[in-house]
Amino acid sequence: MAKIVISHRLHDDGMAVLEKSGVDVVITNSGEPEDMLPELKDADGVIIRIGHIDKATMEQCPNLKVIARPGVGVDNVDVKGATELGIPVVIAPGANTRSVAEHSMAMMFACAKDMLHSDIEMRKGNFAVRSAYKAYELFGKTLGLVGYGHIGSVFAEMATGIGMKVLVYDPFINEEVVENQGYGYRADVHDIIKESDVISVHTPLTPETRGMIGEAELKMMKPTAIVINCARGGIVDEAALDKALTENWIHSAGLDVVEHEPIDPNDPLFKHENIIVSPHMAGQTQEAASGVATMAAEGAVAIVNGQKWDKVCNPKAYDHLRWQK
Repeated sequence: MAKIVISHRLHDDGMAVLEKSGVDVVITNSGEPEDMLPELKDADGVIIRIGHIDKATMEQCPNLKVIARPGVGVDNVDVKGATELGIPVVIAPGANTRSVAEHSMAMMFACAKDMLHSDIEMRKGNFAVRSAYKAYELFGKTLGLVGYGHIGSVFAEMATGIGMKVLVYDPFINEEVVENQGYGYRADVHDIIKESDVISVHTPLTPETRGMIGEAELKMMKPTAIVINCARGGIVDEAALDKALTENWIHSAGLDVVEHEPIDPNDPLFKHENIIVSPHMAGQTQEAASGVATMAAEGAVAIVNGQKWDKVCNPKAYDHLRWQK
């Protein structure tokens, strides 16, 4: 019987796929390689919700045929190492697109309307906070998207629906594609940062994007700017963001992701009343959780059974000798 290890339990719909397939399922309740390794050594597949895996760990697992991620982020998987070993890395593209776009928009509204600060003050009995005039309208304002994949494009549609202008920075998207959809294109991310009222990040975490919103970029922003990150922790420099909020360089921020998760309750960011921090839950709606879990489970089972699943981030893994047999 094939064996699939899961770092943490999936949504019930994903678990149902695994149970129906007849594979042996082991849940480690940890995504740390040293904790998973005892079970991984004879496993055919692994699904990592939270945690990471490197090539050194993969090399100790001779039966490992697939690594699956219930989502699209693979910064926690050594994709290069997996490809070299002929191990496809399954992803779930599109399954959480609308959920993350909606979360980004919700954070934008909450920041623009000063909702967190107002709620905190109301609970203290400070009704006069209504006259602080920190809230502002989004109609006519400019949304700057750093990254224009599925999520960014859906957010753009939502933003235009409330009368916002949209600017896009994405070196992997053709300028004509963006402009034909009615949005402005900027080849330099700094132009987006300077011109936009809301800057929302929708890019993978890579060596090039790590820290791309740092102190210099935050200083370029309008004093009324809002920074949203529902992509990956590490893209926005959190120490720089703390400084920006302390010294009032920008209006506010919304983070669904941070560099070290779960975030320390004593993190300096929590001292600010103009930042909203959610627990990496943008893609954890009922619909999205079901979708990504189901796609990850179906892909893992298919590859364990010898099929070439198409929703993988490294299709070159199929060029490996083990797939030619």
